[in-house]
Parts: sequence; C-alpha cells; structure tokens
Amino acid sequence: MNNAIVTTDFAFPGLKSVYKGKVRDVYNIQDTYLVMIVSDRISAFDVVLPKGIPYKGQVLNQIAAKFLDATADIVPNWKIASPDPMVTIGHMCEPYKVEMVIRGYLTGHAWREYKSGKRMLCGVPLPDGMKENQKFPEPIITPTTKASEGHDEDISREEIIRQGLVSAEEYAQLEHYTKAIFARGTEMAADKGLILVDTKYEFGKKDGKIYLIDEIHTPDSSRYFYAEGYEERLEKDEPQKQLSKEFVRQWLIENGFQGKDGQTVPEMSEEFVNQVSERYIELYEHITGDSFVRAQAADVKNRIFEHVNSFLNKNI
Repeated sequence: MNNAIVTTDFAFPGLKSVYKGKVRDVYNIQDTYLVMIVSDRISAFDVVLPKGIPYKGQVLNQIAAKFLDATADIVPNWKIASPDPMVTIGHMCEPYKVEMVIRGYLTGHAWREYKSGKRMLCGVPLPDGMKENQKFPEPIITPTTKASEGHDEDISREEIIRQGLVSAEEYAQLEHYTKAIFARGTEMAADKGLILVDTKYEFGKKDGKIYLIDEIHTPDSSRYFYAEGYEERLEKDEPQKQLSKEFVRQWLIENGFQGKDGQTVPEMSEEFVNQVSERYIELYEHITGDSFVRAQAADVKNRIFEHVNSFLNKNI
C-alpha cells in the first residue's frame, strides 16, 4: 500500500503563509517559526514525479536532523525541534541569496565544465591533468545564486561581493563555516565507509547572527561514493559506486525521460515505487549507521498535525 504524503494543507495555529517547494512544504508561523514538512514527493531533472515514495520524507528529515545536531558546535543552525519523523521546526531566518557548494572531487557539473576545456569554475582555478572523480588537492567552494525560478547559476566570490549579495566580511564567515561543516561531514562519512564528494549548504540570518538552514548531508543535497574500490575504479576510469538518488535518474533516462520538452514521465509501477522506498531506507542506514524505524503510517497527516500542534501550542 502506497501511503506516501505528496500534498499537505494544514491550518496550524499562528499560520501566516505557506511555501511549497519540490519536496518540502514550509509553513510560516507568526514570522517566528518555520514548520518544514518533508513530503514523500521525489524530483529529478527539475520535475516532480507523479508518485510519492513511502518513507522518503522521514529518511531525508531524520538524516538532516542528525547532521544538524552533529555540526551545531561549528555553526548555529535553524533547527529547534523535530516533533514528528517528517517534520523539523526551526527559526525563521532571512536566507542569503547564494548557496555554498563545496566540492572535494572533480565530478558532476564541475567535471562537465572541466571536460569542455574550462580551467576556472566560479573564479576558482582548476589544476590541469585531472580525471573524472579525482580528489582535489583541497576542497573548492563553487557558489551558486539562489534562483527563485529556474536553475541556480554559478557565481564567483568576487561577483557575490561586487553585487552586494553578501558583504565581504560575512562571505568570509560563510566560507569558514562551509569548510568546517564539510570536514565534519567527511569524517562522519569515512566512519561509515563512504566519501562525501560534494554538497551544498544554505545559510540565513536572524537578529544579526548567521545560521545554517535547510537540510544538510542528505542523499538529495549531497553526493557520496563508496570508499571501498574507489581507487581501483578511478585507476580504470570506471564509474564510481554512488550512494545517492542517481539510480532514479538512471531509471528515467533508460525509460526515455530527461525532463526535456515533449518527454513524458514513464509509468511508475507499485513495484518500482517500493524499490525506490527500500533504496532510500538503505541510504539512511548506510549514511547514519542507525537502523531505520518506520513511523506509524496508518494516518500520517493526522499524526503530523497532532505532533506539530502540540509543539506550537506550548511555544506560541
């Protein structure tokens, strides 16, 4: 039975507005708290697929909560509580208009740019003679603008400061936090036999203080390689074994869909949906080292409403 949550429409106390992203529904409570519900929607190629994936929201929310807690000594973060397996409640911050992308390895977008002959990415020089998936001498930060619509765009540190998106002093602080969080994530991944390849962080500001916001180190926001066999595959120019939702993209490509005009999303059978659900649970257990406990799923929306209501009634 597919009990995935793909839509929410809650009337929480103190509600001022609702923002619905590709995967998350974010409720603004009195311009003070954000209630982020991580739905079971799944997106690929900038398209939300027609069926939800049971337990995906719980997986992503609980991974993010674990890593937010594990990095709170480095930088304050927006999380206050996680009253339900699919929900995080936190401080409402004013987001910076840039995303801090950090890359430890030459892969994905960076590799495509490199392969086309570019040796500069977001103002960062790239060494000659590298191959796909090779480790950089030091992690590089390649920020993007935070687009309200469409794709985020690469941007350099100098351009961010020139445009006044972030002050020079605050940008230096964002870079410092980005490197420190990535180093912590790299250590935690290594303990689980994984390589944290690249990821992105979003930051915001409240009462003059910088906060880490949104999710971190989930398979939707980060790329992981398996450490075992990494060197051999690199040596043989073979694709790396990834721990990410890349398998969903591959299935779509094999079935003739890459998000281009005129293409139709292939039929998602119940068997396929359940396979994706099991893969997400496998991701959770590998990344966190914890056993996944499936939350009660008989009436998920009512469960979420009661848990969030209980928190808000005590705090507003």
